Amino acid sequence: MDLILLLQSGSGLLVVLAILIFLWIFSSNVKKKTKVIKNKRSNTEQVKQPTDLMYLKSIVKKRKSTNKELKDALELIIKYHGHIHKKLGVRSHPDFDIYMDILFTICRHPNTSKEIIIKFDKDLERLNPEYKPEINSAITKGLNSRGV
Repeated sequence: MDLILLLQSGSGLLVVLAILIFLWIFSSNVKKKTKVIKNKRSNTEQVKQPTDLMYLKSIVKKRKSTNKELKDALELIIKYHGHIHKKLGVRSHPDFDIYMDILFTICRHPNTSKEIIIKFDKDLERLNPEYKPEINSAITKGLNSRGV
């Protein structure tokens, strides 16, 4: 009688142990799936950043913008608004004044770096070769206006 009771108790404990192991494995898979879903949501939220030129210009003009925010804003400007309309004869297009203001502001910004200025300059010149002298002039004026 004692042997039968011992075997029944042992098999009952094994069943309970199997159920607990199954629940432990199942719960860890659910946690992994929720992490993957959260990562997918965060990736889609990053894409929904505003890309209109006036918003990006306001980020550049804000004195408290960090180096990374400036870099991201300028990359979005190049990506979505990098092409400037053709010149009107000898004169530059009136929209170029916006880019000239951005160049001037970037050169004077307290959180800018030479890498940011050079990258924006090169990308803008690459996309708009006919505006190269005007771009260089705006960069020079901006850098000269920085107090040493």
